[in-house]
Amino acid sequence: MPKLRFKSIDVNYTELGKGSAVLLIHGFLESIWMWKEVAPELAKRHRVICIDLPGHGLSDCIGYVHSMEEMAEACYHVIHHLRIRKVALVGHSMGGYVALAFAELFPDHVRSLALYQSTAKADSPAKKIDRERASDLIKENHVSFVKQSIPLLFRPVNRKKFKLQIEGLKSEALKTSKQGIIAALAGMRDRPNREVLLKFPPYPVHIIASDKDPRIPLEESQSLAAISSEVQLHLIQGSGHMSYIEDFPAAISAIKKSIA
Repeated sequence: MPKLRFKSIDVNYTELGKGSAVLLIHGFLESIWMWKEVAPELAKRHRVICIDLPGHGLSDCIGYVHSMEEMAEACYHVIHHLRIRKVALVGHSMGGYVALAFAELFPDHVRSLALYQSTAKADSPAKKIDRERASDLIKENHVSFVKQSIPLLFRPVNRKKFKLQIEGLKSEALKTSKQGIIAALAGMRDRPNREVLLKFPPYPVHIIASDKDPRIPLEESQSLAAISSEVQLHLIQGSGHMSYIEDFPAAISAIKKSIA
């Protein structure tokens, strides 16, 4: 996989297919690996770029806080290197926060924006405290934190069904360094509210949500979709936060609609 120098680090990325460009941005404790089935499917009609965000996968850490803006700059650096003018952004979970930062910093390079089981809202005070507690736990034993966190992203009834996939996610997540995990948590904690970007977007905006998501309540996704008539909601029934595993056909259908 190619790597590109960004600031003081190497950023890992992949490129597949031809056509209009799509940038897939993974979430917290994820990597390019999460798109291993999604990217080939989309590449049948699109040029698909995936990136390991700083501190994740095979990309190095920049510092002790990875802001969403800095991660967005890394994404833009890859896009600029590949001489791509406009991209359809698809960001899963934390990747949605990065996609929003990208859209704010580089609006002329956005063809469409899809928040995939993500939100434009900032962390609540209670959530900020949770992030800080998580950082403390990670400092003590990041392996235990990862192993306990991953299954909770799935709907309870799906945890046994997708046991092998969950073990794979744990294995990949454990490749993320302790510093990378803490830096991402700090960046998510400090990110601003970006709901204003959904009010008068100059490009189509899509919200891909699941009704059983333990991280992003359906009501929150519905409220975001109600901000503007330009925002379209795609609902996946019966999945938790990891619908690309829990219901791949429904997830890929929603993603395809968001980049059409």
